[in-house]
Amino acid sequence: MREIIHLSAGQCGNQIGAAFWETICGEHALDNSGNFQGGDEIQRSRLNVYFNEANNNKYVPRAVLVDLEPGTIDAVKNSSIGQLFRPDNMIFGQSSAGNVWAKGHYTEGAELVDSVLDVVRREAEGCDSLQGFQITHSLGGGTGSGMGTLLISKIREEYPDRMMATFSVVPSPKVSDTVVEPYNATLSVHQLVENSDETFCIDNEALHDICINTLKLQTPSYPDYNHLVSSVMSGITTSLRYPGQLNSDLRKLAVNLVPFPRLHFFMVGYAPLTAIGSQSFRNLSVPELTQQMFDSKNMMAASDPKNGRYLTVAAFFRGKVSVKEVEDEMHKVQIKNAPYFVEWIPNNVQTAVCSVPPKGVDMSATFIGNSTSIQELFKRVGEQFSVMFRRKAFLHWYTSEGMDEMEFTEAESNMNDLVAEYQQYQEAGIDDEEIDYAEEGHYEDKME
Repeated sequence: MREIIHLSAGQCGNQIGAAFWETICGEHALDNSGNFQGGDEIQRSRLNVYFNEANNNKYVPRAVLVDLEPGTIDAVKNSSIGQLFRPDNMIFGQSSAGNVWAKGHYTEGAELVDSVLDVVRREAEGCDSLQGFQITHSLGGGTGSGMGTLLISKIREEYPDRMMATFSVVPSPKVSDTVVEPYNATLSVHQLVENSDETFCIDNEALHDICINTLKLQTPSYPDYNHLVSSVMSGITTSLRYPGQLNSDLRKLAVNLVPFPRLHFFMVGYAPLTAIGSQSFRNLSVPELTQQMFDSKNMMAASDPKNGRYLTVAAFFRGKVSVKEVEDEMHKVQIKNAPYFVEWIPNNVQTAVCSVPPKGVDMSATFIGNSTSIQELFKRVGEQFSVMFRRKAFLHWYTSEGMDEMEFTEAESNMNDLVAEYQQYQEAGIDDEEIDYAEEGHYEDKME
């Protein structure tokens, strides 16, 4: 079977990871100890994508939990799903990255990375046909960003032909934990551009807005954010976990979503998102879900798709929905919003339908968009980065770990290049392409 190994790095990564495992155990009828309690064979048929089967029918997540301090992993151990994970797969140091990327990437993290890779190798050897890795981490802290990207590059070296998907929480001014977040995020993006195949960008600012404006929560907390993230992760991985679907593995998803190798940063969205008080006033239907899914208020990245154009889109519908209705609705959206889709990629909206709805809802839809408007997110981080870097503020925390200023300059220019590439494809039309093509003399050859 096409197995996936999941890694959680740092405090944020482990909390999101725990929420994800809790959600998918609920969907596959596994109890908190990993025993199958369901009666439906479809829930069980592809459990081995994410779980190893131990003796006496216990399912163990193929997960590796990593942190440079014991606190978060202890919290996961003592939570309701603490019995689920294999104790050897929880690896933690006794220090901390102290929110400094360099500590996670070069010093503290580098000391721990070999023991993590041993566990990853052991998990990989137990797989029949490993399709790839997924990692949950934040780009703002020290461990998730520094050690997370170190793990990604090490795994990339060892398994160059396997897929690498990351669920990366991008820092935002509204939910900011530390002042050096722009440094950590820029240094991480520099790594992700080169070493990741698919990066699902989740943005605390967008989660904050969804909680307040859509879910009408007065004071949203991290568990609220994590619940949103786990819903969308469960939606994205639906087609990997249930049989016979389109986009049924990470590679097929990437082939449909990534037109140019560097442009693999996706916006994600989820529907239905409704305030608890107004759930009874809504009737879920495919048109309703489609409308909600493409709504910028539902995007989990704080950039407005109306400011850019979609290169590609994938949509997953779950529940008792008619495939024809889904395709018709998607077609309508494309025609109505034609200016927001690049015209030089035909059929750039992929849809998949899964008959198993998520727990507690009749139907749901998950959205993944590769939109040029994601550059807003990088611009925002880039501006904060350059304001501090110009004055060399806080740099000594990084240089004292052995980093060179050159690395900051390179990371900044790589991120600026990424923004410029998105902008270039946003403005590209069919006419420009054809003119370039003719200038190169291709048409004349064809005429002969």
